[in-house]
Amino acid sequence: MNYELRIGLHIVISILQKNKKMLEKAKKYIKEIENFIPNKAEEVEQLRVKFLSTKGGIIKKLFSEFRNVPHKDKREYGLVLNKLKKTIANKVKTLKSELKNKNTEVINFDLSLPGELDNGSRHPISIVKNEIIEIFKRLGFTISKGPEIEDDWHVFSALNFPPEHPARDMQDTFFIEKNPDILLRTHTSSVQVRVMDGQEPPIRTISPGRVFRNEAISARAHCIFHQIEGLYIDKNVSFADMKQTLLYFAKEMFGKNTEIRLRPSYFPFTEPSAELDVSCTLCNGKGCNVCKYTGWLEILGCGMVDPNVLKSNNIDNVKYTGFAFGMGIERIAMLKYDINDLRMFFENDLRFLKQF
Repeated sequence: MNYELRIGLHIVISILQKNKKMLEKAKKYIKEIENFIPNKAEEVEQLRVKFLSTKGGIIKKLFSEFRNVPHKDKREYGLVLNKLKKTIANKVKTLKSELKNKNTEVINFDLSLPGELDNGSRHPISIVKNEIIEIFKRLGFTISKGPEIEDDWHVFSALNFPPEHPARDMQDTFFIEKNPDILLRTHTSSVQVRVMDGQEPPIRTISPGRVFRNEAISARAHCIFHQIEGLYIDKNVSFADMKQTLLYFAKEMFGKNTEIRLRPSYFPFTEPSAELDVSCTLCNGKGCNVCKYTGWLEILGCGMVDPNVLKSNNIDNVKYTGFAFGMGIERIAMLKYDINDLRMFFENDLRFLKQF
């Protein structure tokens, strides 16, 4: 407590020895002020009002009792009360200043440093994409990338899509209105066209990336999704080579006991074409609601590169053969982590993402 204030209060006590009631009041006020430790400026203001207010403050009340002091003691009593009033006012001022300085205290660290945040986690799409890439890198595949905004040649024409093919319809593809030849790529096969255009065989590459299709968003479809497509072109590449490559991938991705099956299908850029299924990892092929009780789950499309595609990209289709495949990363992630709603990958819900 302020030394000057303490002395002033004790002088008041000595003067008030003759008046027991006033003495008890003074002791009470001294104890209150000595024990007063404010946490915020509002509390100091409340103390000021209590003691120094002109409307019912304690000091004002003490002065109102001045008339009861004997005449011979009035001078000394008045000097002490004035000193007490001034001392309490200084005390209030000091407390307010201390609190202000405390709240604006200079922090001795670099404010330009990033804040302390919780550790983040990788998105499940990134986790699965990186895992797929690592599997094919072990087989000697390189990674190739290309633009998301493409032209008709790289997305369709160079891949043996005839002009009347349904994929060219506005229901499937996002075209740029001012230039119908420019569009958002619907698959990363456009990257393979760029690789074939700029590289002589042998070619062994995978193309991960984001693709766009004009589809209604639901639990099983989205207008944006991610693909990884692979291409292998060399001399004497056969359908058996493709089968063994994809079998290796399936076992590495889903477990060594995974089995695969190939079903005939159709794609404009491969012939023959096939859909590849893996044995259901949830029921071990016995049948469940996820695999619709078939024991199999479709994961990708594949096939031997159509000779017309090789020819369109200035590759000798007599000397070289090849195979291609493509898979949706979301589809693989849903199977791997048993996720039943595609939209969860795009909502950025931390409760969902922190599980990975």
